[in-house]
Amino acid sequence: MIGVIDYGAGNQRNVVLALRRLGVQNRIIEKPDEFRGVKGVIFPGVGAARSAMERLEATGLSEALRMYRGPFLGICLGMQLLVEFSEEQDIPCLGILHGRTSRFPPRDKIPHMGWNAVSIRHPSALFRGVEDGSYCYFVHSYFVQPAEQSAVLAVTNYIVEFASAVEVGNLMGVQFHPEKSGDVGLTILRNFYELCL
Repeated sequence: MIGVIDYGAGNQRNVVLALRRLGVQNRIIEKPDEFRGVKGVIFPGVGAARSAMERLEATGLSEALRMYRGPFLGICLGMQLLVEFSEEQDIPCLGILHGRTSRFPPRDKIPHMGWNAVSIRHPSALFRGVEDGSYCYFVHSYFVQPAEQSAVLAVTNYIVEFASAVEVGNLMGVQFHPEKSGDVGLTILRNFYELCL
């Protein structure tokens, strides 16, 4: 059973539909006690960091996420909130991953929206069966800067080179939307599920 975090402003519906397409059992998590019995957690997110953190704090999900030790996948804003601080409205985040979330420099078109290549830095079960340079779907104006380069699983170029995937033990995050990235995204979600078995 995979838990999908719903704090009232995420993209959980599309993630749930993608998991169902893969035949993966899942359930929505809206309260801390609903973490019981899940083998892995997906934390999708869209929207603004401040309102997301306020909702997570109000529901108690922030502390539950900090305490969770099983396989964990943050998606888009769900990845950006893993770090200690975000430049988006200058707010503290979950602090699960050392680093910060920064805004793209004010050049070219922002947000970064559309398909872009993901260059895999080192082997990972999360990217098993995914070719280096595969295209995934992005929508974001901010990006994660991990404190340790060893945490960077994949990079993408848009104005700057940024971490499009991170991994530290059971903690994983992707800046792109696997649920909107066709067969590549479904492969990544399937791989995450298999890591939870």
